[in-house]
Amino acid sequence: MKKYILLFLIIPLLALSQKTVSKEIREVEKFQKELNEEYLNPKETPLRGDNFTNFKKHPFFPIDSKYRVTAKFVKTENAKPFDLPTSSGKTKVYKEYGKVTFELGGKPYTLTLYQSLDLIKQKKYKDYLFLPFRDATNEKETYGGGKYMDLTVPKGNTIILDFNKSYQPYCAYNAYDYNCPIVPEENRLPVEIRAGVMYEDIYHH
Repeated sequence: MKKYILLFLIIPLLALSQKTVSKEIREVEKFQKELNEEYLNPKETPLRGDNFTNFKKHPFFPIDSKYRVTAKFVKTENAKPFDLPTSSGKTKVYKEYGKVTFELGGKPYTLTLYQSLDLIKQKKYKDYLFLPFRDATNEKETYGGGKYMDLTVPKGNTIILDFNKSYQPYCAYNAYDYNCPIVPEENRLPVEIRAGVMYEDIYHH
């Protein structure tokens, strides 16, 4: 009898776990689909010329749940605006919004989140946070300048970082028309983040 009771307890838990994982995977698949659609849309794509004509879809690392982590979030108080250097040599005005600490492979890492003072003037971006980072895949499977992640201001002291939703900046595909923030030194990770969008050498010009 005890075995049957235990079985009835385990089955709902397994079903709930599978449902949660499926939801997370669907979110990443939605991100991938929308990113491909953006690059295929002539009104939105950063691609030009043959790069646009020949584009079919982005290469992605396999979706991996280990790169979806719950991070501890600490907001930065009294942060002052600063000029963040960009790929063109110009600057854009940002402020540090907070820091996130998380574990990957049993080791702790900390990254800084930023807020664009230009973007937050627009209603749809008032809660937008910017996470640029570099990792050990840069200049190999991913763009040498690093990758970006879009986040939303958290309501509590934790935030989900899903590196499966990380992407290359526009200037990785078109350095002539776009001006991208350079990843600050404090956001360099000494490990490989094998998640998100991969990068192909065909865009190196």
